[in-house]
Amino acid sequence: MAIIHRTTLKPTKLELLTAWLPTRPWYVGAGTPELTKAGGFRLDDPEGEVGIEFMVAVDSSGPEPVAYLVPLTYRAAPLPGAEHALVGTMEHGVLGPRWAYDGTHDPVLRTELLALIEGRVRAQAQSVSDALDDDVVRSYAGPGLPTGPAQVTEDQDGTGLSLPGGTVLTVHRVLSPAVPEAAAGHVAGAWDAPDGTRARGVFATLRTP
Repeated sequence: MAIIHRTTLKPTKLELLTAWLPTRPWYVGAGTPELTKAGGFRLDDPEGEVGIEFMVAVDSSGPEPVAYLVPLTYRAAPLPGAEHALVGTMEHGVLGPRWAYDGTHDPVLRTELLALIEGRVRAQAQSVSDALDDDVVRSYAGPGLPTGPAQVTEDQDGTGLSLPGGTVLTVHRVLSPAVPEAAAGHVAGAWDAPDGTRARGVFATLRTP
């Protein structure tokens, strides 16, 4: 179960994302985002070394608020070969220096996300230690998914993870309230909309050959 430390982060996660989001091809804003954390969940690293968080951040800088899904991993040392995926570094009040990465490029997050889709692990609450997040649901009834290296591509539609054998996992970055479309599997969750309501949408979609 994830352990949540009540401590300081310098800079904060939202401060890192404010600089990083506009560099992404799926960012739909026109300038500097104005972000608030609106929800998300965590997954456990079985080795207990890597923090895994799926954050929903809402940008209110434009005429209409936009919700983004940002999978992040937090490490105590740099991830070799992942310099291009570094979101930034932070000083954690308990754990010390932390390297924050775009988690779609981190093999630990990818492995645990596939385990979630298969139903082998459960989503953890984002801000409460040792608690499950029942708002996160998943579906998949096929054979075991491949866990080898993935080719990561990004465009205006989100992030695609091409797995061995032709399976593709799409991480949806710009979120909207929606029900899952026909697919081999999916992960869906909830977040707080700016109007005070609770929105639900699809976080990731799995397609198999």
